[in-house]
Amino acid sequence: MAMKLEKVVPFGRSLDEYIKMFALSEADLQKRILGVGDGPASFNAQATKMGSKITSIDPIYQFDKEEILKRFNEVVDNIIEQIKASPNDWVWSYHKSPDDLRNNRVKAIEEFISDYDRGQQESRYQLGELPKLKFQDNQYELVLCSHFLFLYSEHYDYQFHYESILEMLRVGKEVRIFPLLTLMLERSPHCDRLIRELSNKGYTVKITKVEYELQKGGNEMLSVANPI
Repeated sequence: MAMKLEKVVPFGRSLDEYIKMFALSEADLQKRILGVGDGPASFNAQATKMGSKITSIDPIYQFDKEEILKRFNEVVDNIIEQIKASPNDWVWSYHKSPDDLRNNRVKAIEEFISDYDRGQQESRYQLGELPKLKFQDNQYELVLCSHFLFLYSEHYDYQFHYESILEMLRVGKEVRIFPLLTLMLERSPHCDRLIRELSNKGYTVKITKVEYELQKGGNEMLSVANPI
């Protein structure tokens, strides 16, 4: 057993991880980007410093930074212990060890916390969640969904995934989702059916191998683009 979580946990990634997970080019980072379920990632803070235009949404943004940090601290050690208990399920190339992973997650949330109040004032961190988004049609050029859809397939059924992807395609020209594995290190049972149905509806759908891998076999991203 790779990982058992009762609910979605606040575990954020860095800008460099986003670049590798989503194969983001320099041109991509100049687009209007929506991050769905970003949680306490430092992606927004770091990319904003570089001049990118990022909006992040997450239900956890209903809380202040102290509460978000408290929630992270309540789960981080349990997650790392589960990872240490299943050493053969992980690839230690980007992160060098479970302790290095923990340190990198702490760095990410520290940068997020330092940016959070200002980011809320600038509407870069907004309360929101799938499957319904409050944004206008085609408001964004690129929508990124990290470690939510597919990963929590046991918690969210096929219909939720289908409606969520269509909603993201409503507000953005292209959607990228990473990873395609569940918490149990298996390809999501929703994935193949979603690819078929979205392709049949005229969307351009492809799976791309990316440079980032932590879950063993979890080095693929799904991209879905609206017809030009």
